[in-house]
Amino acid sequence: MRSSSGRNSSGNNGGSRGGNSGGRGGSSGGRGGSGGGRGGSSGGRGAPRGAGGNRDDKQGSGRPKKPRPEERRYDVGPGGTLDGPKSGRGASARGGAKGGPKRGQQSGGRTAPSRSREYETRTEERNRDRYAGKKEVKLPKTFPGAEQEGERLQKVLARAGYGSRRACEELVDQARVEVNGEIVLEQGQRVDPEKDEIKVDGLTVATQSYQFFALNKPAGVVSTMEDNEGRQCLGDYTNNRETRLFHVGRLDTETEGVILLTNHGELAHRLTHPKYGVKKVYLAHIVGPIPRDLGKQLKDGIQLEDGYARADHFRVVEQTGKNYLVEVTLHEGRKHIVRRMLAEAGFPVDKLVRVAFGPITLGDQKSGWLRRLSNTEVGMLMQEVDL
Repeated sequence: MRSSSGRNSSGNNGGSRGGNSGGRGGSSGGRGGSGGGRGGSSGGRGAPRGAGGNRDDKQGSGRPKKPRPEERRYDVGPGGTLDGPKSGRGASARGGAKGGPKRGQQSGGRTAPSRSREYETRTEERNRDRYAGKKEVKLPKTFPGAEQEGERLQKVLARAGYGSRRACEELVDQARVEVNGEIVLEQGQRVDPEKDEIKVDGLTVATQSYQFFALNKPAGVVSTMEDNEGRQCLGDYTNNRETRLFHVGRLDTETEGVILLTNHGELAHRLTHPKYGVKKVYLAHIVGPIPRDLGKQLKDGIQLEDGYARADHFRVVEQTGKNYLVEVTLHEGRKHIVRRMLAEAGFPVDKLVRVAFGPITLGDQKSGWLRRLSNTEVGMLMQEVDL
């Protein structure tokens, strides 16, 4: 009886302790509590759990309870609850004591972006905020009444082949550049290459959209871009060009020398119009002897089937026995005009070469070679016809 009462009293004491602390919470202790086990008012097996709850009494006084490892929840973040994640991925996202997310990770089990990605995002946001709401910058006008558009002058000059942008800026500093008749004295002026008239040292600058070439036409080549009979023509020398070119004037099939090719229609028209008087220089090989007044006859005019033809200049370049090399200069462009003039004077031409067309000379350019004209040459051509 004494031992039984002792066991019951210890069970009562254990049950009371279990009821006060409660292992997992509440007023009932462990598996004991107020419901009696083997005797007394609480079960004897509740005493050890109640005893374990004594640790919680010490920790829980004045501060929140520290959950056991098996009770920890790792999926509770913004928008989540202790009962489970709000958007949850189920138990697989919760992890155990070692399965929770590490520090630096976002909620929901997703990893945070790397530092470089965050840095780029912040940089973009900062740049947007920096330039947001700024007033539109008004650029200087190229000439009164023009729209605020166009390219920087030094960029246009550099693209036209006048050197680097720094070299073109030096041209502006030296007051060698004109825009619409006015000398440019400041850097950064904007121009429209299609509308504004740009000159360097008094010569017009051609924009990139126009192309200018000089071909040393060989004998036997027809002065057309296409030939229905399959003969060799000028188009055979320009078939790899994306831009369609056309020839300026013509040369006889057997005549050699310089012929111009371009896509600038107005320039081509003026170069061949008699009004502008662009001179062409020819070297002709004839057999003499020739009279002393042959030059005077050609300058005074030779009567041809289609009217008088006059030479602007005549001189003997070279003589070897009876063979003469003479130079004839004229501004007309009628068919076979040089050959017909000399034949009418009594000296048929054995070989004829055009060595100059206005300011463009043949020089040492080889037969059949096509070369791009320099900016200076293009400027001189335009100056020749008031462009």
